Amino acid sequence: MRAMIIDDSRAMRSILRRIVSDLGFETCEAGHGQEALDHLNAGFVPDVCLIDWNMPVMDGYTFITEVRANPEWRDITLMMVTTESEQRNIVRALAAGAHEYVIKPFTPDAIVEKLELLGLLQPAQDGALA
Repeated sequence: MRAMIIDDSRAMRSILRRIVSDLGFETCEAGHGQEALDHLNAGFVPDVCLIDWNMPVMDGYTFITEVRANPEWRDITLMMVTTESEQRNIVRALAAGAHEYVIKPFTPDAIVEKLELLGLLQPAQDGALA
């Protein structure tokens, strides 16, 4: 399984990388949506993208619309991981093609639960991180 972490915060990318790497994902990182599109165009097509909303160059919402416009990338699972907590933004992101939405701050277990819900992980027996 592959994951792309898209966030302009190096610290947040590191936190998310640690969580998904510990779950067995191969990871790739991008500091904004355009960099993430560049990775996709270069051939790194992940099973899931963890996407911040507010980033320079290209924001997460625009990234989602760009991915959804390309038939080759329709199977990529898109999960927003952002501080944007307004209901209208959540609805916008989901309507644009995001599968899930996690509001920062989050716990590692919250990410695991969403990945399980999306079918990208088998549920743990005790429900905790291994």
